[in-house]
Amino acid sequence: MLNTNKIMKTGDKGIALIKHFESMHDGDLTKIGLQPKMCPAGYWTEGYGHAILDDKGQMIKGIANKELAYKYSKVKDEATAVKSLQQDLIARESMINSLGLTLTQNQFDALVSFCYNIGFANLKTSTLLKRIKTQDSENLIRFEFSKWKYADGEIWQGLIKRRAAEADLFFSK
Repeated sequence: MLNTNKIMKTGDKGIALIKHFESMHDGDLTKIGLQPKMCPAGYWTEGYGHAILDDKGQMIKGIANKELAYKYSKVKDEATAVKSLQQDLIARESMINSLGLTLTQNQFDALVSFCYNIGFANLKTSTLLKRIKTQDSENLIRFEFSKWKYADGEIWQGLIKRRAAEADLFFSK
């Protein structure tokens, strides 16, 4: 696929998919305002899956670092969660645009969601991306989406559902 040099932005379907699966969460319902929460892979997040970073820019991981996550947490309400998601999307959009693919809006949105969840480095070296680039069959591409269902070595039903939704969006008209 060749790049059409069109800079794409995440559409409403992509944002809705990310919001649905990341879901704005509150790690501690006993406190007013949103609190950090540890994701299934052990990373501390806030809002719509925004990774909490320490003062060196490193993602905070593990229950032992709960106090650190709370210290660096910035998202305390829905408006800040949405703003944080918008900032996170800018980086993911740039990454997907850098691949030089010609994509429909739905394909772009599906890949932004995928990248938001698993990271650009994983997407960039994935067989999924190779199959998209070579325009393999829908079945093969769907299969590659479905392989990304593990968090911390375990299969997660939420990831199975997310990958199916991303594949459905990728192939929707």
